[in-house]
Amino acid sequence: MPIRYITAAVAATFASASATLAQSTDTSSPPVTVSGSATIASDYRFRGVSQTDREMTVQGGVTVAHDSGVYAGLWGSNLAGWGTFGGANAELDLIAGYRTKLSDSATLDLGAVWYMYPGGADKTDFVEPFAKLTGTTGQATLTAGVAYAPKQEALGRWYFTGADAAAGVFNDPGAKDDNLYLWGDASVGVAGTPLTAKAHLGYSDGNPGLGPNATSVAPTGRYWDWSVGLDAGWHGLVLGVAYVGTDISDRDAAYLRPSFSKGQDGTGNIAGGTALVSLTAAF
Repeated sequence: MPIRYITAAVAATFASASATLAQSTDTSSPPVTVSGSATIASDYRFRGVSQTDREMTVQGGVTVAHDSGVYAGLWGSNLAGWGTFGGANAELDLIAGYRTKLSDSATLDLGAVWYMYPGGADKTDFVEPFAKLTGTTGQATLTAGVAYAPKQEALGRWYFTGADAAAGVFNDPGAKDDNLYLWGDASVGVAGTPLTAKAHLGYSDGNPGLGPNATSVAPTGRYWDWSVGLDAGWHGLVLGVAYVGTDISDRDAAYLRPSFSKGQDGTGNIAGGTALVSLTAAF
């Protein structure tokens, strides 16, 4: 599945599905497979923060994997608000990595994501390597992950406040910063039903201001995000409901206004708790 650890973006489980890209004498295990999904959701939350101004989103991705464990893929979504992302109204992520089994119940995944914002201003894109370990026991699946983006201009604190960004006055042009994200996920299938209960907890540590295009991967520097939800799968479709939140209060985020607000009008915390509904189709 696409390695999109936007754990608070949508509450959909990308059901696995694949098609043969190359012939093999062992038809049960083709050397190269392709899988993908398309999602419509009530909001796009990236680490607890809305990327679509608390409005609906349409997303999709595709991944090509080799039986050696090497894979590559892409994932895209519409965008709105939140500093305008340098003028971009879409996000496109290029993903590559290597996945290997450590045991019958444990898998290690190493890779990187290049976050791109087509049509946006320069210095918006950034690269973030990641590692995650997934284990299964019975009906439960547990995942622990770390993502570290080294110092880049897109992550730097160019604006100290939202007022500076609104005025177009750089406080520290050319600044570079890094970003650390730690997260854990848990899911448990409900025996005898198509339901899966899910939970997520994440921690961000990065730039406590705004980057060159009035955005930030960690808007207040350090914060927690979480989600709890329930997925229902049926013939390649997954209906998800979840509640997503952060510990970013209106007071904590006040200095980022107006960029960090619904409609960018200075009101409405786009990191506040919200219910999400999503529908995903896998192929």
